[in-house]
Amino acid sequence: MNRKIFYSILLASLIVLLASFTVIIGVMYDYSTGLLKRQMRLELGLAKSALESSGVAYLEGLDIDESSRVTWIASDGTVLFESDADPAEMDNHLGREEISEALAAGWGESSRWSSTLTEQTIYSAVRLDDGSVLRISNSRASVLSLLFGMLPPMALIFAGAFILSAILAGRMSKRVVEPLNRLDLDHPLENDAYPELSPLLNRINRQHQQITAQLLELRRRTEEFAQITGNMNEGLVLLGAKGEVISINPAAERLFMTDMSCVGQNFLTVDRTPELTQAISRATSTGHAELRCEREGREYQFDLSRIESDGKVTGTVLLAFDVTEQALAESRRREFTANVSHELKTPLQTIIGSAELIENGLVKSEDMPRFIGHIRFEATRLVRLIEDIIRLSQLDEEQEMPREDVNLYELCDEVVKSLEPTASARGIKLELVGGVCVINGVRRLLYEIVYNLCDNAIKYNVDNGSVTVTANPDSDGALLSVSDTGIGIPPEHQSRIFERFYRVDKSHSKQSGGTGLGLSIVKHAVKYHNAKLELVSAPGKGTTITVHFPAKENKADD
Repeated sequence: MNRKIFYSILLASLIVLLASFTVIIGVMYDYSTGLLKRQMRLELGLAKSALESSGVAYLEGLDIDESSRVTWIASDGTVLFESDADPAEMDNHLGREEISEALAAGWGESSRWSSTLTEQTIYSAVRLDDGSVLRISNSRASVLSLLFGMLPPMALIFAGAFILSAILAGRMSKRVVEPLNRLDLDHPLENDAYPELSPLLNRINRQHQQITAQLLELRRRTEEFAQITGNMNEGLVLLGAKGEVISINPAAERLFMTDMSCVGQNFLTVDRTPELTQAISRATSTGHAELRCEREGREYQFDLSRIESDGKVTGTVLLAFDVTEQALAESRRREFTANVSHELKTPLQTIIGSAELIENGLVKSEDMPRFIGHIRFEATRLVRLIEDIIRLSQLDEEQEMPREDVNLYELCDEVVKSLEPTASARGIKLELVGGVCVINGVRRLLYEIVYNLCDNAIKYNVDNGSVTVTANPDSDGALLSVSDTGIGIPPEHQSRIFERFYRVDKSHSKQSGGTGLGLSIVKHAVKYHNAKLELVSAPGKGTTITVHFPAKENKADD
């Protein structure tokens, strides 16, 4: 402020001085110009009278200095006499402004500048009685030339004025600013300053109080916002109007693999994905944008919304949701629905087709048992499929089921005895080994696990093969193992055989009447008991599936 006051006073002094010089020179120059014109008109009147009485001899006898000229021009513009040049060599003067005015009105005046603008020539002309024109001209220095001539004394005056103004301005600015510099703005009402500053100091005091209250409120809200966003599972990023990061929560930091150092930088330094950059642009222009893409093996939903204030775009808010499980569930649901529709339609078509043939009398009496057998087989397959779907639905809903202590060895013995006829029909040896092991679980689900594993081992075995069921206690709980000498599972299919309706050999499954849900039921039932599945298989060498039950059974949490 001290500098501003100093420079303001100094500048004002110099401007006043310069303006004074300009006005004085302008007034003096205008006055001298008017005086010269009047003198020229007087001289021109005398010269007119002398020329009309004495003729050209008068002009030839004149003693004219270098700054003045006398010219006599005929009415057609021809120069009759020129005091400073040979009239024969001069151009026609009819187009001169002062000549034209004199011929028309009797008197004419004009002025012209030299090419360097340092000299001004003033012309004054009068018409004679014979129609010719007598012209007098006078050259004088221009204002610019006068200024150049006055530069040395003006420079001295300006230098003196500058020094004096600088001294006075410095002293005055210090006297004005010193009380202001002593102001204690943290305690505005405790200052002893100019009375004129009292309204300002009172206002500053009120603003202090308001700012303190606002800062406390802002700090409280900031802490609340940080706590809320810090505990969010969703990623949250606030962007400014120019795309700079204003705020980012921990979930977003993990998603974009960054930290708080990105705050204040453009979002492009955090993520350069073209799709996300385009989504931000769409949100800025249209108000909202959505994007779903994969990051580090997981699928995310990005919702972007424009932030406006007073009709202006002030930024963008970006929310990132992890929808991996949802996307996987949707995909499985669609796949499950399509598979259920197909699996239900196949046996129904067979039943309907056979029934129509029988109804229309197109089946011979000797073929009737075979068609009825087809209907019974497909109906049984359909009922089994529906039962498996119901079981899977119950497992998906994770309903609480009654638990009890179950002897796994006895349960395996029941299954082996129930499947013995099916195994014997193909010459497959079904054997149970192990000992008593009791686990706490849902008996019906445990039965489904053992039955489906043994049933699959028989279906996909070779004729005259063997199936070994093992149930033993171990140090971590209990172990159930089902081994067969069957066709085995290729490595590329082993990760998918527990999916619903997935079959390695579809033709074999159709012949065996399988629903494609057995191993999926096993997987969900094992998960319900918080157990672990282990698969070992090789094409042509058989398959071994082992279930490890923990010592204490608790329902698995997703």
